[in-house]
Amino acid sequence: MKTIVRAAAIACALAGTASFAIGQTGNRTSTTAAANYTPPRTADGQPDLQGIWQVRNTANSDIQAHGAAYRIPAGFGVVEGNEIPYQPWALAKKQENFKNRLTEDPLEKCYLAGTPRTMYLPYPFQILQTPEAVVIVSSYVHTWRWIPTVSVPRYDGYESWMGDPRGRWEGNTLVVDSVGFNGQTWFDQSGNFHSDALKLTERFTRSAADSILYEVTVDDPKVFTRPWKMRMPFYLQRDMPRILEDECYLDAEEAGKPIRGTHPEDRGGSPAGAPPNR
Repeated sequence: MKTIVRAAAIACALAGTASFAIGQTGNRTSTTAAANYTPPRTADGQPDLQGIWQVRNTANSDIQAHGAAYRIPAGFGVVEGNEIPYQPWALAKKQENFKNRLTEDPLEKCYLAGTPRTMYLPYPFQILQTPEAVVIVSSYVHTWRWIPTVSVPRYDGYESWMGDPRGRWEGNTLVVDSVGFNGQTWFDQSGNFHSDALKLTERFTRSAADSILYEVTVDDPKVFTRPWKMRMPFYLQRDMPRILEDECYLDAEEAGKPIRGTHPEDRGGSPAGAPPNR
């Protein structure tokens, strides 16, 4: 029996290593495709990212390569090198978060998923463009992101669930720099987290008629020892004319599952009058 268990453990370890290697190879392929693809253009001449998109991965469950756990399906990682450079205290906090994930994951309380997690939730999102801005609308709890691509001053002291983004075009790539986070969201269901010092640089590059390469650099000196990156493709939903609404609170109430805890704004976690969904 011990021999069987040992063999199974070795097989799982090898499978995990292979999964990570395959995931990294896929990421490199996506990067090459994006560099070689000529995207369609909007009327004002910018790359056209518009459409309804969705990931096909398990990053919402765990952004690193992982085996299965309760309510977490096994999946490939999206973190470059599969390593998140936590400070020692933060790694212990992440492990505590994982143990308490069924109650402490902000999504269990129907809070906004934050950025970048909104981009890889198991829900579709729609990208809209004007000459002055890019707008991203998710079906999850009315989440939306307004990303100006013209000069707009930032707001001193601003903090929010989704951050304060500013976009610009670099060739065929939309680059979005975001600050102003409230530090109350997670990167995934497995407890990977950040602080209010989070800074994100996202890159959206059309890599084919039906895909966008998404890359994000995470920088948070309060939690991590250095910046780190994630990379994944978004896929076009061709059979979806519009996104629908996912009413988390109503769904929970109908299922007889009251939302756990109180809203952070009731605990003074957000400044009075701050818009909750930006």
